[in-house]
Amino acid sequence: MPRNDNPNVLVGFDTNDDAGVYRLSDELALVQTVDFFTPIVDDPFTFGAIAAANSLSDIYAMGGSPISALSVVAYPGSGDPEVLEAILRGGLEKMREAACAVIGGHSVNDPEIKFGYAVTGTAHPARVKTNAGARAGDALVFTKALGTGVIGTALKRGIADEASVKAAIESMLKLNGDACRAMLAFDTHACTDITGFGLLGHAREMAVASGVTLEIESAAIPLLPGALDAVRAGAVPGGLKNNVEFASCVVELAKEIDPALLQLLYDPQTSGGLLIALPEHEAAALEAAIPGGRRIGRVRARDNKPIRLE
Repeated sequence: MPRNDNPNVLVGFDTNDDAGVYRLSDELALVQTVDFFTPIVDDPFTFGAIAAANSLSDIYAMGGSPISALSVVAYPGSGDPEVLEAILRGGLEKMREAACAVIGGHSVNDPEIKFGYAVTGTAHPARVKTNAGARAGDALVFTKALGTGVIGTALKRGIADEASVKAAIESMLKLNGDACRAMLAFDTHACTDITGFGLLGHAREMAVASGVTLEIESAAIPLLPGALDAVRAGAVPGGLKNNVEFASCVVELAKEIDPALLQLLYDPQTSGGLLIALPEHEAAALEAAIPGGRRIGRVRARDNKPIRLE
């Protein structure tokens, strides 16, 4: 596609960033994103809330504050209206939690249910966080545990245990707002949220956009309970396989890694955590400021490949 030559477009699609950014003035920019998907849990209210949290995450990943949202709904005309109402109410409750006003939306008659939001946020043009700013010498901090994709697949196949499903749902419902506000208090150089492309897919985008190599310590990555068991039981979503095809060519293995763990690093996440690059000396303080935050690696000058797994 031709590149956008509008000087007010601060972030477009060139670097595969999490959201677009459009400058309104020297002090104000709009941050815009859209995201929707099919149900990943059985309860419609919870599905709506997760869809909202996932849509909001792109705004937080850019260092923005969400202000308004438009719902995107696909629902069968013959479907139960009470189920649709529950989905909408779940999304609305999560949007209210984020202080983001739902001001409209659009729906279509579709036999396959889909739901999400187009979200608009604001940020100072000079404080926008993209995936292109990671610097050699930075530390990498990750704010949530991995495994929502494989646990969701295990749930669909009826082989997920109750504890792992509960932990995955709690993780997906948790907004990235607190983590965003925490990182803005530091000299954060780059940020991306870990969603459909998995940890290594999104890390690839940060490394390529920044012209660096991300060194990731596999043993340091937090995992949801039951995630490894789900992989070993064969609950591997199609998106995970696609992510392996997409990103494995840029990954160098510095040592032998448990095959189940390696697969999890490609697991497509829903409402996943933020991957943050910031100066080494600030990493411990950021970890302490974000419950569940974990340092998982470092940024080096570009080596053989954009990603090095240790």
